[in-house]
Amino acid sequence: MTETIPFTSTPIRPPFDAELIPVLQAFGATIPRVSAETLQDVRDLVANGLPGRPAPDFTAGGRVRVDERTIPGPEQDLTLTVLTPETATGPWPLMYYIHGGGVVTGNRFSALDEMLTYVAEGRAVVASIEYRLAPENPHPAPITDCYAGLRWAAENADLLNIDSGHIIVIGFSGGGNLAAGVALLARDRGFPTLTHQILGCPMLDDRVATHSAQMLDGEGVWDRNENLWAWTALLGDSRGTDEVSPYAAPARAQNLSGLPRTFIDVGSVEGFRDEAIDYAQRLSQAGVSVDLHMWGGGFHGFDIGIRQPAISQASLEVRDEFIRRALER
Repeated sequence: MTETIPFTSTPIRPPFDAELIPVLQAFGATIPRVSAETLQDVRDLVANGLPGRPAPDFTAGGRVRVDERTIPGPEQDLTLTVLTPETATGPWPLMYYIHGGGVVTGNRFSALDEMLTYVAEGRAVVASIEYRLAPENPHPAPITDCYAGLRWAAENADLLNIDSGHIIVIGFSGGGNLAAGVALLARDRGFPTLTHQILGCPMLDDRVATHSAQMLDGEGVWDRNENLWAWTALLGDSRGTDEVSPYAAPARAQNLSGLPRTFIDVGSVEGFRDEAIDYAQRLSQAGVSVDLHMWGGGFHGFDIGIRQPAISQASLEVRDEFIRRALER
């Protein structure tokens, strides 16, 4: 794999929000930083649920039907978890959810409960794909799995009782990478047509060269060392070279026209800050309608499963408002 970048300095960073500091400390005491040595431990923690956090009820007390569907993938069958309202009638919009974890950890249930309200209220169907992870399955395995799941869902709209003309793709972190890549693939292959993409703290640029990509060393969540390791796990020796596909690193895409309306949010104290802002600007310059939010003092994922701090509440309210409008079109 590509040699580690010899970071020679650490650029200055903004301060963390004061309310987030205890959360950040608790997080750091619970989950080790991702590396080759800790990868399996992190995967086990994610799969078994974080200590002290109860397992979510994906049925929402009986208001949601949970189906596990086996669908054809590019090389092997894939699992798609589908959440459908038990009340009300479709066809519903589809929220196609791609889990985070730097494309090296996580599973289809990771932070899926963030989407549950919209199903329980009878507003949408949510489908979450179990894609193959790097480094065991490097690019293009993760993105081709995600696109295969999206295509199958659109082609089986009647089976899922969804509106194939109203599909929203959504992902956080590494899931934001894959959601953006899937949107590019859907545009370039002409199917399906997406109405929106929602990219939370998205992982977009393999070059690890921006100010924010280098400003966290042993601090925050997902520092520069973890980021570099994960990108190398996904891309191997091609990371940082001109060989990298925009479907693997969407920041590499030269043409961003024709993409769906976009929501992007990011914390000011995380490595993905600058690439997210740049992507939003380039989308806007390409004629795409973009809602961009940067949250001062936010670390990576500060609003995923975190409810108490005021900054997290504000971020969640803004994202929720956008999603509700997107579901109504």
